[in-house]
Amino acid sequence: MDDTLHNAPGPTSRVFFSQRLRLHYVDWGNPDAPPLLLVHGGRDHCRNWDWVAQALRKDWHIICPDLRGHGDSQWSPDGNYSMAAYIYDLAQLIHQQKLAPVTIVAHSLGGNICLRYAGIYPETVRKLVAIEGLGPSPKMIAERGRKTIDERMRGWIDEQRKLSGRLPRRYPTIEDAFKRMQDENKHLSADQARHLTQQGVNQNEDGTYSWKFDNYVRAWAPYDMVYDDIEGLWSRIECPTLLVYGKESWASNPQDDGRIRHFKSARVSSYERAGHWVHHDRLDDLVSEVREFIK
Repeated sequence: MDDTLHNAPGPTSRVFFSQRLRLHYVDWGNPDAPPLLLVHGGRDHCRNWDWVAQALRKDWHIICPDLRGHGDSQWSPDGNYSMAAYIYDLAQLIHQQKLAPVTIVAHSLGGNICLRYAGIYPETVRKLVAIEGLGPSPKMIAERGRKTIDERMRGWIDEQRKLSGRLPRRYPTIEDAFKRMQDENKHLSADQARHLTQQGVNQNEDGTYSWKFDNYVRAWAPYDMVYDDIEGLWSRIECPTLLVYGKESWASNPQDDGRIRHFKSARVSSYERAGHWVHHDRLDDLVSEVREFIK
């Protein structure tokens, strides 16, 4: 499937505005087809969906946003990467481009954002696939809950301070960045890793390369919606929902940890030989399942 990336014309870059930020998305054309949003995860970028988009573009009008602070979207000037801000950006894109009722496939952080959005605006989402998108496991949430707000705030302030002094890593050549990409996900083919690297770096003025994302996106916010409210949003989702998990991932499977009970009409699909990026690790199988689920 890698070859198709080089034959068909690529997507068009577009811009929209949210909270005064200039945010980027790519549009794969076919505007008369029903809309399909593909939303990436943390420290990732919209072009990580290229293989999925190529496979589905004949039947769908595919739009892939870069989250704020990621890819070719603007960085938040005050380092604000709260869930509320991400959800607002998504709501703006869907509202401005009149995409509702929209079908969504989202990964990791993107899945977390889209699941909450679908609970806030259930009438706007037609079908939803979240690849490892439920956020931290109940165990991690419980551990975080044991910390008092002053501990969480102090930890966050310390972390922000460290990040403020952390310069983006500079790779002497694109090959060095490519090797780092391969180390991050052992399941990637060389072609996949090279494509993700080429789309995921900027060249600096001195000729070195750095990843496009803002270092501040690494920080965990000191507070979020209370967990009961997040579960409440999941229970408000009206559309058919597919929760995808890789069996070799660190993520906690909602079938095993009980979170599936908060959904009206969700099912879990688990993939052997797949880690956190199921859409890379088991591309063809996932595309087949998604195609069938969203049609």
